[in-house]
Parts: sequence; structure tokens; C-alpha cells
Amino acid sequence: MPRNRVLVPYPADVIAEVDKIVGPEKRVAFLLELAQRELKRQRLLKFFERTEPVWKPEDHPEIDDAGEWVRQMRAESETRLDRIDKSD
Repeated sequence: MPRNRVLVPYPADVIAEVDKIVGPEKRVAFLLELAQRELKRQRLLKFFERTEPVWKPEDHPEIDDAGEWVRQMRAESETRLDRIDKSD
């Protein structure tokens, strides 16, 4: 991935603290990771502000009746538990 150089002025105390934590040789990687993490966080915050639903049932026809599937799974669990109780 090509990189662009950008001059970003930081206060000296911030750079000193970063250098104390990761060292001057890892400063760029640290700040890059920090920026990427913040960008991801900002994208998530914007995503959570959306009002329209993200998941729409018509986009997932394979999940026709989820309620029936849940009832079936619960019944199977109860059947298994009954068998376990009877075997004790």
C-alpha cells in the first residue's frame, strides 16, 4: 500500500510521552495504529447513528421462520435433558 507523507505537528510533551512508551523508533507505527483505531471507532459510531435497519428479512430468504427454528432447537434440548435425567 503506497504511503503519503503528512507533516502533523504534535506538542513536544505528547511526543516525549509516546517516545517514553514505545521509543522513538516505533513512534510512527504507534501513531499510525492509533489513527487507524480511531478511524474504525469513528466509523462504528456513525454506523450506530443510522436509523434504518441494517438487517432486513427480505435480504435473507433462507431464514423464513426463525421462531420455528428456535422452538425446534429448544425441544431438542429438552428431549436430550429428559434422556439424561432418565439415565441417572
